[in-house]
Amino acid sequence: MTETTAITSYPDAKKTEREDAITEGVAVLTGDPKRAILKIAGPIMVAMLFQAVYNLADAVWVAGLGDDALAAVGFITPIFMIFIGLGSGLGAGVTSAVSRRIGAGDRAGADNAAMHGIAVILVLSAVITPLLFLFTEPLVLALGAGETARYAIEYGRIIFAGTVFILFADILYALFTAEGNTKRSMYAAAASAVLNIVLDPILIYGAGMGIAGAAWATLISIAAVCVLLLYWFLVRRDTYIAVDWGRFSPDRRTAMDIFTVGIPASLEFVMMSVAAIVINGLLVQVSGTDAVAVYTGGWRIVFFVLIPFIAMSIAVVSVSGAAYGARKYDKLKVAHSFAVQSGTLIGLGLSLATWFLAPFIAWIFTYSAGSMHLAGGITAFLMTMCFFYPFIAPGMMSAGVFEGTGRGIFALAVEFLRNLVFIALFAWVLAVHVGLGETGVWWGIVVGNILGSTAGYLWARFYIARLIAAGKCPETA
Repeated sequence: MTETTAITSYPDAKKTEREDAITEGVAVLTGDPKRAILKIAGPIMVAMLFQAVYNLADAVWVAGLGDDALAAVGFITPIFMIFIGLGSGLGAGVTSAVSRRIGAGDRAGADNAAMHGIAVILVLSAVITPLLFLFTEPLVLALGAGETARYAIEYGRIIFAGTVFILFADILYALFTAEGNTKRSMYAAAASAVLNIVLDPILIYGAGMGIAGAAWATLISIAAVCVLLLYWFLVRRDTYIAVDWGRFSPDRRTAMDIFTVGIPASLEFVMMSVAAIVINGLLVQVSGTDAVAVYTGGWRIVFFVLIPFIAMSIAVVSVSGAAYGARKYDKLKVAHSFAVQSGTLIGLGLSLATWFLAPFIAWIFTYSAGSMHLAGGITAFLMTMCFFYPFIAPGMMSAGVFEGTGRGIFALAVEFLRNLVFIALFAWVLAVHVGLGETGVWWGIVVGNILGSTAGYLWARFYIARLIAAGKCPETA
């Protein structure tokens, strides 16, 4: 379908100013893959940096309440990741479906895919919010929270009550990414992070709300960002994609297009959560809840390292989707190779920086009398994790290609190997059977990530080569 026929297929057949305009983001998305990855990933990287700063600030303020409070957040995190994964996974599905239609010149189809994503998220929120809220206590007790359970339940119930805002924001971010307009995502994420950072000390300490204050700060900031994102879609109306129920036409093929990528991508987060639960259980078994606090605090730092890789992989999803929709498979190879090579160089630099700065970084989580005894553990954790940083890019960029081309099940298979086979297995063997304890868990994470990333990279190269050789969609090959 051409751009003209896509526009005139709307019910009112009326060309509006939005319909006549081709946004700069779409022009970048369908142009040179290397430039597109850099242009799209840059704002995402900044947005995620703000998000990471908020996560770090949140953990730092919570750490001031003592190690029990910090560990409590660690026990909620795996549960939180599951429904965050639903939003992010379905967001990846929406990004893939919309960008492929943009690449094919089907604007009406892109709008309809966007509205399908929003409809799914609204229904999903209505179902899982009451379940999470009601079952918070048995969940955290089953995870072994023990003496930290009171904090975990208080924090978790507030976070889970705002599920709709968290999931809805993910879909709106995905729409901007799909059309290559990531600058607005950056502005929204920055506003949310700043608001959260300001609210944290006010609510936690000023209002005397403790760990509940941290949860409310998170919820308020995410709700605010939803309002801002909707303003651009509904009031400014200057985006390529239209958020308008008039553009919605229920279609099984469109829904399946989203689910084909979205469900596997969501399950990837579930697998990461299961792996985190396994790791928490191993840590409690071999070292106690202090080790969970080390893991929770240290992983907040690792998230900073992951930012450039996640941003580039999200960009790869959009670029790959547009190239696949236009059947320009050579662009897939260029995008994949460029992202992997650039990411590997970034990983090497970050590894060296982490190794030398680990003791100084650890201090930010150990400034209070209740948490200063964790300094050595967090330092050791960071100095071990840095060994897999150069191997992050091959795996993440390969997953981006799979998701962009609608092959989410491939990315899911690699994630299964990485989390539930390699990481879980090696962490258990090294910690328990070899007797390395907490250190064995850290090295299990490193080995698992390296093996999983390598498997994903080799699979992606084979997949791209097959596409180029066939010169047509796999479905008709």
